[in-house]
Amino acid sequence: MKTLYFSAGNSLYEIKEGKDGWVMAERPAPNVLLCIAADPDNPGRLYGGTFDDGLFISDDGGGTWEPAGAGITHNRVMSLAISPTENIHGCRVVWAGTEPSGLFRSEDGGRTWTDCPALLDLPSKSTWSFPPRPETHHVRFIEPDIHDAERIFAGIELGGVMRSEDRGQSFEDRKPGSQHDSHTLATHPEVPGRVYEAAGGGYAESFDSGSTWETFNDGLDPYSYLVGIAADSGNADITIVSAAKSPRTAYKPSNAETILMRRENGGRWERVHEGLPDPDGSAIFSLASDRVAAGVFYALNNTGFYISRDSGETWNKVNVEWPGHLKDKGVNWMTLV
Repeated sequence: MKTLYFSAGNSLYEIKEGKDGWVMAERPAPNVLLCIAADPDNPGRLYGGTFDDGLFISDDGGGTWEPAGAGITHNRVMSLAISPTENIHGCRVVWAGTEPSGLFRSEDGGRTWTDCPALLDLPSKSTWSFPPRPETHHVRFIEPDIHDAERIFAGIELGGVMRSEDRGQSFEDRKPGSQHDSHTLATHPEVPGRVYEAAGGGYAESFDSGSTWETFNDGLDPYSYLVGIAADSGNADITIVSAAKSPRTAYKPSNAETILMRRENGGRWERVHEGLPDPDGSAIFSLASDRVAAGVFYALNNTGFYISRDSGETWNKVNVEWPGHLKDKGVNWMTLV
């Protein structure tokens, strides 16, 4: 059975698949959760990052929360990831990214954290800057490589994609062809070397584990501001992105205009229509692909929860009780267990 968690406003939401369909539950969060991660080995264990109050941990699916242990030196936790490969003494390695940019690693379930300071030694760091707060920048996304426990990618907003080949002890600077306004990264569970990037300037992809990159924006215009991304677990050449014309029309439902775009076998990006809401008032989608069922995608935003079972060509809105107040809120983060 699948479980999705997402955050919106001051709440955490759980959508769980059951025998009679999907059921949604709302739970209070310690603050607005900008990012969440769920431990696949420990049902109910969640990590949630906030903008000014640090990182929180729940062991009961978000029913109660406690502050994480010491070691994260910034209170703005912007991204989280749980390693798909590293398990130390029964604990999955957890990664946290912050504003200002910092990357932290825990090997004991969040009780203690160690810094990865080499991320800040890169030559491009002097150019990193987040436009709404130009005096700073942050780690927007963390993607451990499922095919190599040593490799991890950190997407800096606005700075680019940085790669480590030694579990964060050292980093390589951004590569030509990648996008600098990095929002979301993904690796493919079945195809080593494939890395996908959704960014403010469009889409970039690597076929060699981030050594070289190429930007593919043909067909995106004018929806070249990308946020969410997911690749078909059964076909590495099918990719879905959530797209807007600009940040102004991406996040806030009152002036949002966003769509989903699909790309197959290296072709042009094509807009997806069937089963999806009208773009006006539809904020950016959080996306996920089913790791087991090929061709299955999940999309979620202020208008509802949608599933595609034909590799993103058509979608169906899931019949769950959708609170009215969610229509006026953007979804901060979604994670699939």
